[in-house]
Amino acid sequence: MSDIDALLEERRGYVARGLANRVAAVDAQLALLGHKVAKPTERADSAPAENAAQVDAAKRGPGRPRKNEA
Repeated sequence: MSDIDALLEERRGYVARGLANRVAAVDAQLALLGHKVAKPTERADSAPAENAAQVDAAKRGPGRPRKNEA
């Protein structure tokens, strides 16, 4: 796997998780390597933050709640 392939895979993960700042950092590294990134139709900031918190809570099993959830 080349450096560009690895960065593109990393970028896909950040887009899926809604981490716009990390996507921008990977885009900058891709640009340094001479790779032009086509902007995808889905944006990294399209997932609302409250939805991410609900998904995070759903992944955890029963137990003590986090301090910010108490």
